Amino acid sequence: MDVASVLRAARRRSGLTKRALARRAHTSAAALVEYEKNRRSPSVSTLERVLHAAGVDADIHLRPATVDPEVAARRLGEVLELADALPRRPAARNLRYPAFPPDDAPR
Repeated sequence: MDVASVLRAARRRSGLTKRALARRAHTSAAALVEYEKNRRSPSVSTLERVLHAAGVDADIHLRPATVDPEVAARRLGEVLELADALPRRPAARNLRYPAFPPDDAPR
């Protein structure tokens, strides 16, 4: 679940409007709208403050991201296969530009 969904769910559960929750959390309603639409990410302290104002305690757990090497290798193979299927750009040609006379040349 992303931060925007968590904030929306907490606000709805509390029965507060965005404006009322923003007032309780000492932030602006505009900022809360941005957070709930996932256009901006609140800092951890702001997230905790807004959730607390909605009557919810934040229980944030951090864990290292794990990548299955076999899944990563398969995805890389799919991307490389797709890249091979794309049309190739023609080799750069030697372009000749028109030669203009120097600025001090008689006209």
